[in-house]
Amino acid sequence: MAKPQLICLIGAECTGKSTLAQALADVFSGLWVPEHLRAFCALHGRTPLASEQALIMRAQFEQEERMAALAEQSSRLFVFCDSPALLTAIYSDYYFADRSLFEQAQVWHRRYALTLFLQPDLPWEPDGLLRDGASVRAAVHARVGSALEALRCPSIEVSGAGESRLQDAIFALRESLGAVPVLQHRPIPG
Repeated sequence: MAKPQLICLIGAECTGKSTLAQALADVFSGLWVPEHLRAFCALHGRTPLASEQALIMRAQFEQEERMAALAEQSSRLFVFCDSPALLTAIYSDYYFADRSLFEQAQVWHRRYALTLFLQPDLPWEPDGLLRDGASVRAAVHARVGSALEALRCPSIEVSGAGESRLQDAIFALRESLGAVPVLQHRPIPG
């Protein structure tokens, strides 16, 4: 049985990671790992403290590992990972001036076959606890770009809205990994 390839979707807040990860899982008959931070905030009714960042990062990694095992058991070729550990490390640095998570996040990030770097070209929309504004999005976007450049892992920028963004990501997967869509997909709103 072939090991599934992990595909990372990374980007600052409000760049469509969750929507795109779900759509790509549909198109490629893969599995999707949702962002653990979102579940944490829903459970606790707040954003995490500095001391909880490492736990959130590890939980994201463990979710991805469980989903990769499930994908292997069910002969799925891809697992689409929404908001990797590296993004938690970046936010931890941004909000708490804590760079201690970077080393482990970088190690875990090297597992991905490809990183899709989502560009901040979608309209910014508040969603409660997780989004702080367009200025934070711009600052975090720059940090994500710097972190990916330093890692030198395979990554491709994805832009556009709705169906255009999805097609950009499908093209990236096809060109980089030879991935072929499995199912007819439902268009995503744009």
